[in-house]
Amino acid sequence: MTADIHRTIEAIWRIESAKLIAILARMTRDVGLAEELAQEAVTVALEKWPATGVPDNPGAWLTQTAKNRAIDIMRRGKLVDRKHEELEQVMTERERTTPDFAAAVDDDIGDDLLRLVFTACHPVLSTESRVALTLRLLGGLTVPEIARAFLVSEPTIQQRIVRAKKTLADAGVPFEMPLPAERAERLASVLEVLYLIFNEGYSATAGDDWMRPELCNDALRLGRILVGLVANEPEAFGLLALMEIQASRAGARVSPQGDPILLLEQDRLRWDRTAIGRGLAALTRVEELGGANGPYALQAAIAACHARARTAGETDWHQIAAIYGTLVQVVPSPVVELNRAVAVGLAFGPAAGLAIVDALVDEPALAKYHLLPSVRGDLLAKLGRDGEAIRELERAAALTRNERERKLLLERASALRA
Repeated sequence: MTADIHRTIEAIWRIESAKLIAILARMTRDVGLAEELAQEAVTVALEKWPATGVPDNPGAWLTQTAKNRAIDIMRRGKLVDRKHEELEQVMTERERTTPDFAAAVDDDIGDDLLRLVFTACHPVLSTESRVALTLRLLGGLTVPEIARAFLVSEPTIQQRIVRAKKTLADAGVPFEMPLPAERAERLASVLEVLYLIFNEGYSATAGDDWMRPELCNDALRLGRILVGLVANEPEAFGLLALMEIQASRAGARVSPQGDPILLLEQDRLRWDRTAIGRGLAALTRVEELGGANGPYALQAAIAACHARARTAGETDWHQIAAIYGTLVQVVPSPVVELNRAVAVGLAFGPAAGLAIVDALVDEPALAKYHLLPSVRGDLLAKLGRDGEAIRELERAAALTRNERERKLLLERASALRA
């Protein structure tokens, strides 16, 4: 029975933690303290609920418990009058007198969550810290879960989170909405974090697994929350569309043995049509908001081309190449140009694609990027230049840190040699 209660509390934490921390951060103006108070409330629940049972509204129970603890700390610590005044502003008459506490705290929960999103993804933090803090505060993941997801040690993740909280405190980052002049940059930082989390789940950079679906799911859940909070931001919908459509392929990307299955070889009957529908709906919303040429929207449009093709042979590579041409102008990047080379090679022939790739060979940003020799090897093989292709594929295998991908590249090289 106790074990069942503990599993229930874990599930409730995953669902309620972001809202709980957001409410407490509004009260205390301290994200680190807010998380500590939330954790204390969970500890109290672990002690009491096995005896009393799970309350009818567990989220409200945790919030009230944590809020009471915050008030005790602020009183006992005799904090400065400003803190008391801030607390009184938050403690509206409705919160003090309404029996339905859940309804009271929900009044500003959307704004609170958005403040927490912008705080966790603040540009003052390093990329690694933003990712770890977002998964901790908004995703409800434990330190061991984050460490397993990114194949790093628990002390490293814990240090990143602690350092992130300290950086926010030292920099005096306020728990508030960014000013209009800062909003675009701050939103871009949020979207970048979600994109990084999703991509690490979709194509793991290291380790023994080709995918880590739990990270994709966390990014998707946070992306769905985000579009509900910034309903008029086209790039938020663009990123959600991209993630939904990409995630629709998850069941077809890995064999029963865990080996990767490349896009053109996947069984499209195994693609999740419901997820594709959600992605296309989000892409329609992007167009309604006039953001079709945003970086995430363009990538989502490319994913949509694949999703609409019933077979690999029906893929409109000319359209995909054209979209990549627009994307590389919007976001000049050697990685985008490499992806364009793949599309051009499939639309206009491998020689055309190879010409683009060859122009990238001396690009410093791609010096250790395994997909450059991988793509070049594939194009060389299609041109019948097997010896060169084998060398490129073997070089790609030496550069990748993902064991499944290394095996696939070496198998392709071996097949050419045979």
